[in-house]
Amino acid sequence: MRLRIAHTTTYRYEPPASGVIQILRMTPGGHDAQYIADWQIDVSTDSRLDMHQDAFGNITHVLTHGPIADLVIRVEGEIETQDTGGVLKGTEERFPPSLFLRSTDLTELSPAMASFMKELRADAGDDVLGYLHALMMRINEHMTFDADPTNTGTSAAEAFTGKRGVCQDYAHIFIACARAGDVPARFVAGHFWRNDGEENQQAGHAWAEAFVPNLGWVGFDPANAICTTDAHARVAIGLDYLGAAPVRGTRYGGGMETLSVEVRVEQAGRGGYGQSQSQS
Repeated sequence: MRLRIAHTTTYRYEPPASGVIQILRMTPGGHDAQYIADWQIDVSTDSRLDMHQDAFGNITHVLTHGPIADLVIRVEGEIETQDTGGVLKGTEERFPPSLFLRSTDLTELSPAMASFMKELRADAGDDVLGYLHALMMRINEHMTFDADPTNTGTSAAEAFTGKRGVCQDYAHIFIACARAGDVPARFVAGHFWRNDGEENQQAGHAWAEAFVPNLGWVGFDPANAICTTDAHARVAIGLDYLGAAPVRGTRYGGGMETLSVEVRVEQAGRGGYGQSQSQS
């Protein structure tokens, strides 16, 4: 599938900030099932973008600017994807899978999640892939997609207790339960094309990857109850959302900060846009 993606992030500072530093993880990398046909990044300021790779191999750009009232960051491009049944191949893996057993503040396990996980893990026995599929489906059944009650700082335990959240929360719950079952798991930020005719959400998409013996990394999208397909465009990975966030940084001075995000994901050659579910 050929996906055309446009992602715009707009910051407004009232009064103007005296300076900003932003780290952008908005440029996808290639792998066996993902070819970057065209991609460009543009900012509204006369700022230099310093490009490098972070510890996980994500392509990052660092933006710094002095006094500023408005900042618009636009990325746009086309990606060729293939459906591999969720199995990821051809990535540069800088760390052993065991690193992704490490818990974070956003992926800590609560007692209720532990009970939820242990039942599924016991039923699956040595079938790791079966456990992960069952976990994905149970999380999808347990949760209701709702952007109002959670934010980028909501933990897996908080979202699980509330039974509501967005794709980021679904991914964090999946990651926490997978790790507790001794399965390495990591957070993935990207985009998802949908053909159901609904309007675009104001953010990108998020899912998880888990490491399955004799198979490798496999993508699980609990918000949609599917393994990743050619409708998923993979951009960045991390231990949790904070390590893969499209834009993360700080500002100096200024008053109120307003943030807005617009995402469009189109299947090239077809009319209409799909929907990218919210990360926050």
